[in-house]
Amino acid sequence: MRHHDHSPSLGIFFSILLITALACADPGDAPDPDAPAWMAGGSVDASVLEVLEWRPIGPWRGGKSIAGAGHPTEPGVFYMGSTNGGGVWKTDDAGVSWHNLSDGYFGTTTVSSLDISQSDPDILYVGTGDVSFRTNISRGDGIYRSDDAGRTWRNMGLADTRNLSAIEVHPRDPDVVYAASHGHGFIPDENRGVYRSRDGGETWERVLYIDDETGVIDLVMDRSAPGTLYAATWNGRRYPWTIQDAGARNGIWKSTDGGDSWEEITTSPGLPAGLKGRIALDISQSRPNRVWALMTAEGDGTGGLYTADAPGQADWRPCRDYYCSGNGLYRSEDGGDTWARVADNPNFFQRPWYYTHVEADPTDPDVVYVLNTSIWKSTDGGESFTALTTLPHGDHHALWIDPTDARRMLGGGDGGATVTLNGGRTWSSVENQPTGQMYNASVDDDFPYNVCAPQQDNTSICVPSRSDEGAIWDYQRWTTAAAENGGIAVHPDRLDVSYGGDHHWIARVDRSTGERRWINVWGENYYGTGEDQLRYRQVWDVKLFLSPHDPDVMYTATQYVHRSTAEGESWADISPDLTRADETRFEATLPSDRGEYWGLTRENVGIEWYAAIASIAESPVREGVLWSGSNDGLVYVSTDGGGNWEDVTPPDMEADTWVSVIEPSRHDPAAAYVSANRHMMGDDAPSVWATSDYGATWRRIDAGFPEDDFVWVVREDEEQPGLLYAGAEWSGVWVSLDDGENWHSLRLNLPVTPVRDLKLKEGDVVAATHGRAHWILDDISPLRQLAAADVTIRADGGGPSAEDGVRLFTPRPTIRFRETVTRATFGGLFMPNPPSGVVLRYYLPQVPEGEVRLSIHEAGDGETEGEEIRTFSSLGVAPEPGPDPIDPADLVEPGLPAESGANAFEWDMRYPEPVDWVPKTLYRHRDPYGPLAPPGRYEARLTVDG
Repeated sequence: MRHHDHSPSLGIFFSILLITALACADPGDAPDPDAPAWMAGGSVDASVLEVLEWRPIGPWRGGKSIAGAGHPTEPGVFYMGSTNGGGVWKTDDAGVSWHNLSDGYFGTTTVSSLDISQSDPDILYVGTGDVSFRTNISRGDGIYRSDDAGRTWRNMGLADTRNLSAIEVHPRDPDVVYAASHGHGFIPDENRGVYRSRDGGETWERVLYIDDETGVIDLVMDRSAPGTLYAATWNGRRYPWTIQDAGARNGIWKSTDGGDSWEEITTSPGLPAGLKGRIALDISQSRPNRVWALMTAEGDGTGGLYTADAPGQADWRPCRDYYCSGNGLYRSEDGGDTWARVADNPNFFQRPWYYTHVEADPTDPDVVYVLNTSIWKSTDGGESFTALTTLPHGDHHALWIDPTDARRMLGGGDGGATVTLNGGRTWSSVENQPTGQMYNASVDDDFPYNVCAPQQDNTSICVPSRSDEGAIWDYQRWTTAAAENGGIAVHPDRLDVSYGGDHHWIARVDRSTGERRWINVWGENYYGTGEDQLRYRQVWDVKLFLSPHDPDVMYTATQYVHRSTAEGESWADISPDLTRADETRFEATLPSDRGEYWGLTRENVGIEWYAAIASIAESPVREGVLWSGSNDGLVYVSTDGGGNWEDVTPPDMEADTWVSVIEPSRHDPAAAYVSANRHMMGDDAPSVWATSDYGATWRRIDAGFPEDDFVWVVREDEEQPGLLYAGAEWSGVWVSLDDGENWHSLRLNLPVTPVRDLKLKEGDVVAATHGRAHWILDDISPLRQLAAADVTIRADGGGPSAEDGVRLFTPRPTIRFRETVTRATFGGLFMPNPPSGVVLRYYLPQVPEGEVRLSIHEAGDGETEGEEIRTFSSLGVAPEPGPDPIDPADLVEPGLPAESGANAFEWDMRYPEPVDWVPKTLYRHRDPYGPLAPPGRYEARLTVDG
């Protein structure tokens, strides 16, 4: 036996509560377990955090996909890429089900382009980034290659390109590959252009470059003559307040020598004059001299659906309303030497900087598709089009067509990827991909609690945190207030009533009656109207919340803070304008001059409305302490319920900083935490501040995060002051035990995906990801105990050490639910429930030399020890069945893990099973269970090496 200091026997007390279908107990009413005095002080390796694990809860509903391809010879195999952290997915059953391929390999998982080698289909190339320039795009980290059909991946460089728009692999040589880079989405960038590799991505050379403002947005290859390529250049750029979509260097380029040289063909006869916006290209591979170009362009005012007056006249404008006279689908029959406009349809140019895609059928030169909010198909060379009406979701960005069987296609859009094998007559579902882009998380007060959120380009959605049916089934979700983008608040006393943002409106929904009522602050027609004519300016993801002191008081914000005590039927402005209100950055109502930033096409649906409040909150400790943060870099506080407001912006917070979340302390009315970022100004550095005096002074608490990864949210623990949780763009979730002085990764098994919001509920952390839906970190008791005991976590990466000591964590009171029913055999999509038993977590500084035992006891009465219920061992051997009963004290059951570092074991809350089965007690071919432990207080004892 080893020395006592290294061979401890540790004990903790914990509780079991009973939840049945007929009665419920409030877990908050349970007695607190004894504090683990043995844990006080000292240090421990960061691997101690691995006692915790993230759990996905869905929903199974797709997020944006702009890249995909099918296997050339296996008809059921397709690959698709999702943006904003969705990653790469594969189906082998034509879209009936998908499984992820990129987890564990990709550093960023926003996927913008994908191609499969036709000569060796096991070789795949994936480009990262996003080229559909909304305000929520995420950067990539280069190009990845797989040589085994996606089972493993290698990063092949080009990380600085950030947003790769297209990949083309040589049809006969998989090591010859081209990658088009649009570059940085927010600032000038020297890494734009077309890159070529001749050694499978080991090295790259740039073969086309325009300038640091102009990237390459599309690239296509003539498969019959792979040295012929066409590239489209574009200076598209996202500002926090607008989109720039047109420029003098936007155009079309052609190479006939594999990229060694390029000729600009933008001025070829038949193409429009003037500034051009985003351009999409494709080749009819069965007639490769037929080239297609879809574009917005000023034109010369002499043609097009909206023909302007003659150039030179005083009132002549090349673009009227949302439409320019040069817009159109152009076709060349001679490889780009001459062109003719064959279609001029406004439906093709809705928000053209976001869409603008043309796909030619590779088997029939007269069939061509145009992608926008719908997909339009032409069978007569572009002369006429018909919208496809069978697709399960709108807003389309990708269409792969089988080069040998055009009935077999993969579509990608804002709702995910979908497959057709019959030319578009039917499509697979998008309700089987857990890649939803969630803007925030809201949790209600039901039991078990539910998680609600707006999902980008979809409805809002609620999913249960657990289910009585063995798993969380996808049919158990429902839609609540809000739409794709606004905050959600559920009334704590009337759980069927919720409030939520819906674009630039607010709705009240009563789920019990189905009633939906608009409760906007002001009735304005936001679409088509610029900020210069609006009374109120709102951010895209409208903020609102119910007061933690009175749930009948609701707050929301525009450039002002608004309060309602009448469920939104009336509102009061309770603040002045709390933004910088720079009118030069207000988007103007059309028609108007383009001004400094504007291109050919305005947004005018309010996605980038500027000078608006992006975060509001009220102190849960003191009523009337209100905080606001704007999307142009101001922080205000009111300590008298909105009567007076003080500018308390941190001195080093720059203008044009997006204040994403303000978290008032849950323990101190004067304290708050501010998360902000400047990623749309080209700065990805983290920015987090803390104050303890109502904003009079601030301290930075962002040391320890990656220098190039910004933080979306910081939340404080409900029970333990100074225990903080943070969600970042790419580095996952972080935890601080010391009020932000030191941060430690809490990513664990969470996929690489942006974490937009975190919520604390009943001892869980709920994460809203912007690409992989919702996840829950169940039972954070170990973190609370480490913080309370003033334990220091070492982040040196040295691993567990003998000096760490053995640590046994006290679980929170465990709810004993009714017996669950597993329905997996019935089919359908589901996410896992939390563990149904008591999860006992412990930390071993090294692999024990001998046995580790964990025994469960009834709690004693202070004078006598409680009866031993079960004992589990790392070395235990199951007893041989026999006729005689076995005393539980003599029964040592196997299965206890004893690894160096973090360990977890689940006790199923049962007494021992019968050693031998009794006739007529078999249930579904299983031996009978042992009796359930009744609700009460129990003790666990962990003995190491002794």
